[in-house]
Amino acid sequence: MTKTQSILVTLVAYKMLLILIGIWATRRTTSHGEFFLGGRRLGGMVAAISASASSSSAWTLLSVSGMAYLWGLPALWLFPATLSGFLINWLFVAPRLMRESNASGAITLTEFLAGSVEERRRPAVLRLGSGIILFSFMFYIAAQFQAAGAAFASTFGMNLVVAVLIGAGVIVLYTLLGGFWAVSVTDTVQGLVMAGTALFLPAVALAAAGGPGPLIQGLAALDGQGIQPPAAGIAGLGFVLGILGIGLGYPGQPHVVNRFMALRDEQALRRARVIAIGWAVVIYSGMLLLGLAGRVLYFGLVDSEQILFEVANRLISPVAAGITIAAVLSAIMSTADSQLLVAASSVTHDLPGARLAGRQTLARSRWVVAALSAVAVSLAVGIPDSIFSRVLFAWAAIGSAFGPPLVLVLLGFRLSGRGLFRAMLAGFSLTVLFHWLPDLPAPGDAVERLVPLAASAWIAYATRKRGPGQ
Repeated sequence: MTKTQSILVTLVAYKMLLILIGIWATRRTTSHGEFFLGGRRLGGMVAAISASASSSSAWTLLSVSGMAYLWGLPALWLFPATLSGFLINWLFVAPRLMRESNASGAITLTEFLAGSVEERRRPAVLRLGSGIILFSFMFYIAAQFQAAGAAFASTFGMNLVVAVLIGAGVIVLYTLLGGFWAVSVTDTVQGLVMAGTALFLPAVALAAAGGPGPLIQGLAALDGQGIQPPAAGIAGLGFVLGILGIGLGYPGQPHVVNRFMALRDEQALRRARVIAIGWAVVIYSGMLLLGLAGRVLYFGLVDSEQILFEVANRLISPVAAGITIAAVLSAIMSTADSQLLVAASSVTHDLPGARLAGRQTLARSRWVVAALSAVAVSLAVGIPDSIFSRVLFAWAAIGSAFGPPLVLVLLGFRLSGRGLFRAMLAGFSLTVLFHWLPDLPAPGDAVERLVPLAASAWIAYATRKRGPGQ
């Protein structure tokens, strides 16, 4: 069997598995609450891996390895940046959000935050939250479609538009069928595929580079070549702070924290915490090692975000390379499902006056998923951009809007409706402003990563309701 044939066979088998999961999940999805949150019956394994995979996707597989290839050793700052986000989420956010969202009955992150303020302010908060999610997730979802579409096109020699449409079509199908259950189970499959890839491929690349010693020597020989982030002075500090700021965006990601809201019980939470943090260590260390080894082996690639495929094509057998590439492509594509589901919930559940009764809401939710997918496909094909840049922009915009207010609420502070609205707007708007301003270095831009977060936190805290114990 040739490499192309093995890719095709693996892709068909994987896509069929996703569709079968969607059909299975249809029987568990009879209301919009189950469509968006699975009836709060998620076990530890599924919650851990699906939440982790949802927060990673093409950015982790292609961009983290790509940045390690491009930057060299300074890319290692990505490891504490991402791991710190997992620790904040699973040690602080998850236990509190699980209990408090269950008590309030909130289905979405926006609904949970809006429920903490005075009733007359809730509609404005819900509208703003929905708008931020829709705007940001269109870039996020488009990045997933773009990554997989480009890889499909280069592997099979097909038209980029056709490649994106094929992958997006499968995702939309199983998401429409099974909602949250289908998304969570398929994301678990995806996360396990990613973990296997992060263990196998970097080990092969390290062996090809000659082991740890020759790898370090090779990186030293390439020092100063390619794109090098600043290493000293104010610029170097700004780079480090900007990269570490990525981790601070984790609490505000609706497609990740909704898994905490869906957890079954405390036992499931404890199990999920260990699995998720272990998964993060494997994935991010593996992708960084892959990029560093690839830098030594194949320095000079035009597109650094293709180093994973370069290593797979050159170092392992055609059949194994085909299976690896096919599995990774499928994993990239299936990540968009969580964002689609959260974006749809913003339209059909969060927007005031948008809810209908019973299965009418479920039907509308499915139509919204299809419509949002069409917009994301158009964005991926019509306005291509760097995956790293596009994902980090969406990540920072959502994290700055939702993260600081959520942390304050979970700490026990009572936010005012006006303050929450202004904090969300400031976090989002400042991220957009700094991202679009010229001459700001990216992606280690401390201004874009940290100032919006700080502004949102300060506004929410300064306008909190004063009372006993505060």
